[in-house]
Amino acid sequence: MLRVDFYVLPDQKDNGRALLACRLVDKAYTLGHTVYLLAASESHAAALDDLLWTFRQDSFIPHERYPLEGEDDSPVLVGTRLPADRAAQVLINLSDTLPDGFERYERVVELVDQTPDVLAKSRERFRQYRERGLAPETHKL
Repeated sequence: MLRVDFYVLPDQKDNGRALLACRLVDKAYTLGHTVYLLAASESHAAALDDLLWTFRQDSFIPHERYPLEGEDDSPVLVGTRLPADRAAQVLINLSDTLPDGFERYERVVELVDQTPDVLAKSRERFRQYRERGLAPETHKL
């Protein structure tokens, strides 16, 4: 069954959600899971791509931007739309909406900070998950 988790940060620091996303990607990768990191825009995806290389001094997370230019089987993909041709176990949603096709993943992770707009859109997605019969869990950090 699909698991949905909302991780709620106590503040609204610049890059707080992106850094949390990188930590969660690192953990999932270490556990052997495949991950799709869904960004809100192309510039956001590029920033996440860069941050995955630098967020921690000793980190190494092999990842690629989606859509892929080659035939790489990277365990972590970063993009602005969910791929129809690739599957991952974990979806980390940093977009503002409930992504079409989220049901194909084993786990969906939503990252929330205290920015009013982020809170409002996260509450809406929480409601939408519940309307689909899912029971999202909230984790206050």
